Amino acid sequence: MRRLFGLVSGRMDTGLQDALRGQLRATTDGARVAAAMVDGSVSRAEARARMRRIEHRGDTCRADFVARLSSALVTPIDREDLFRLSRSIDDVLDTLRDFVRESHLYRVPEQRRLGPMLERVLAGVTALDAATRDLVEEPPRAARSALEARKAGGALRRLYQYEIARVLDGAMTTDTMKERELVRRLELVGQHICDSADAIMDGTMKRWH
Repeated sequence: MRRLFGLVSGRMDTGLQDALRGQLRATTDGARVAAAMVDGSVSRAEARARMRRIEHRGDTCRADFVARLSSALVTPIDREDLFRLSRSIDDVLDTLRDFVRESHLYRVPEQRRLGPMLERVLAGVTALDAATRDLVEEPPRAARSALEARKAGGALRRLYQYEIARVLDGAMTTDTMKERELVRRLELVGQHICDSADAIMDGTMKRWH
């Protein structure tokens, strides 16, 4: 009866929400591994190995989410927006995986300057998790958290612009070209965070306004 009442009232199925937040937990872990690699507390090789395991966990949660979404009778926001949210979160994790992989391949000597960008990544993913948690019970709060995630994505883009300006201001060497690619990868993470936030904000707007 509790599940039936939840369906009628538009509550998200517990398993559906757990799978979505499982994706976000994996993404948070991926961002932490990338940050640890950048500050030198984890080697590039170890970070790449950890990221492979984290990505597999995220893919498992996404597959579970898609399966549950296809059989859900009622969802708190449009299925299309939920699916877009899950896909965009997956894009965040995949792009973090690419960042770690390319860092391992490029061997850029100094990466600590990228720490502030990864701090913004963590802030954005944390805000997305809060928004997902409140999607049913507190839609206005979910929308506010999604806006915070979008702000984090915007901050990433500004940091990207500063870093690119710094790189282009110096001599163009092989290392600076590699560094430019890594910075660009983190800017793409910010775009995917914004896409995730937009899916939540669009869904809440259509459902409750």
